[in-house]
Amino acid sequence: MGAYILYFILIMIVPMYFQHKVKTTYNKYSKVRSTSGKTGAQVAEEILAANNITDVQVLEGEGFLSDHYDPSKKVVVLSPANYRQPSVAATAIAAHEVGHAIQHATGYHFLNVRSSLFPLANLGTTLSYLLIMIGAVLTGISQQGGGIGAMAIWAGVILMSFSVLFSIVTLPVEFDASKRAMRQIEKLNIVNKEEYKHAKRVLGAAAMTYVAATAVAVAEFIRFFMMARNND
Repeated sequence: MGAYILYFILIMIVPMYFQHKVKTTYNKYSKVRSTSGKTGAQVAEEILAANNITDVQVLEGEGFLSDHYDPSKKVVVLSPANYRQPSVAATAIAAHEVGHAIQHATGYHFLNVRSSLFPLANLGTTLSYLLIMIGAVLTGISQQGGGIGAMAIWAGVILMSFSVLFSIVTLPVEFDASKRAMRQIEKLNIVNKEEYKHAKRVLGAAAMTYVAATAVAVAEFIRFFMMARNND
């Protein structure tokens, strides 16, 4: 019983906590105006120019904290608040997304690996649970179905492994992008010493959501891997 409680805490409570932490940290520092007076869009443009990256656009997206870098289109997309507002939070997030653009421009290894894994990871996210559920049902119906069911479960587990690997590779990509972001905003004097600390808190809180998501993905993979072994 204790193991199930710990498992529930891991897959439900921990991610919810870090999502809440991100929102509260972001909301706090989105209200702190940066002394540079530069919007997130202006910060992104300045960092791109400083790194001689001329083929990446900075665009305004939609939705709350929808910020991302799309390597296939070479665009940095910032959510409306971060695109338009001169806040410490907008500065940190814009710099982080440009950090990904710098990774792309310099051929950062883990970003390339993550991009190559994306199609398989997407397939795994879409089909793995479906195959595992079908396999579990077949295993429970009959002895004959058990063999086919076990194969379906293993197929789901194999597909899930690509999603898990994608999550694991995402960690160094995100941490490295944050390091690059902090280095750039300090080097270009976009923030003062106090704002530097605040920006680091914003990116630190965001990074922990990736850690939590990876921990959940690994835990789920282990659970279904054991299920597959037990049905052999």
